Amino acid sequence: MSPVDQLDLLLHPIRLRIVHALSGNRVRTTSDLCRQLPDVPKTSLYRHVGLLADGGILEVVDEQRVHGAVERHYRLRADGAVVDRETALAMTLDDHRRGFTGAMASLLAEFNAYLDRDGANPPADAVGYKQGVVWLNDDEALELAEEIVASLRRRAANGPGEGRRPRLLSLISFPTQT
Repeated sequence: MSPVDQLDLLLHPIRLRIVHALSGNRVRTTSDLCRQLPDVPKTSLYRHVGLLADGGILEVVDEQRVHGAVERHYRLRADGAVVDRETALAMTLDDHRRGFTGAMASLLAEFNAYLDRDGANPPADAVGYKQGVVWLNDDEALELAEEIVASLRRRAANGPGEGRRPRLLSLISFPTQT
């Protein structure tokens, strides 16, 4: 798949949410995803799962017959949902605009879905949404980004387990003026 095709697949809010739902090497059926994303119409969800599978972002790990239909179990391919440095460098300003818009729409939908769940409790769930300005030169900004990536890599191998639940983490950084 070309980098442009991969971007088109990933820069969509519903498809980003599907990618989030399958993170951590989790395996889900489309029915599971419908339950996890109840605000997404089933027909849309099925269509987006199909696009992600056809595009190589998702892989089918199992198929079972259920009431005469084939139920597929999907997993996120390890290399499927990554926008590598080469692709990021090739992105146009409009690609970045679409990517940011898709990410924000996905984030807003995920947050609203969280708040709509029974028992949602932002303080108890350590929900945070803080913004602040940090004054950095280009070298300091790169160093900070590398520190954050190193910290996240230490946790990236975590999967589902006792007391763990997925947490959507978004870090946004850009200069606010020149």
